[in-house]
Amino acid sequence: MKYVDDQVTIDGIDKTILNYLMEDARKPILEIARSIGISGAAIHQRLRKLEKAGLIEGSKLMINPRVLGYKTLAFVGVYLDKAVSNPQAVKRLSEIPEVLECHYTTGNWSIFLKILCRDNEHLMNVLNKNIQAIDGVSRTETFISLDQQLKRQIKV
Repeated sequence: MKYVDDQVTIDGIDKTILNYLMEDARKPILEIARSIGISGAAIHQRLRKLEKAGLIEGSKLMINPRVLGYKTLAFVGVYLDKAVSNPQAVKRLSEIPEVLECHYTTGNWSIFLKILCRDNEHLMNVLNKNIQAIDGVSRTETFISLDQQLKRQIKV
């Protein structure tokens, strides 16, 4: 790993390690080490450097929400009456557990959300009682995802 113009550049070994772990974060380090031909300690050192550089943000366990009954994924464009309403609106949105992502955007909407609900009725309640009730929100535009056809990370 090197820094060039405040950006991290990684070598082939770093890329191989990252690709193994992005595919399966629980893959044993020693198994990766054997396949690459370096020590487990060397992999740990490289990972620590990549974490310290901010390239690795952490690892997490992914839950399948459908198994818990959450079957409606929607994207919501939020129109704010004034740009100064943004910080307070985001604070309130962060209190709504169904809101998975919140993006400050260019274009038509001030805020773009990714939300997950059990069904359409649950979605309607979240929109009407939670999101549209926030001071500064003038209206919303909702898109329901019928199927996620692609999910991936950036290639290294």
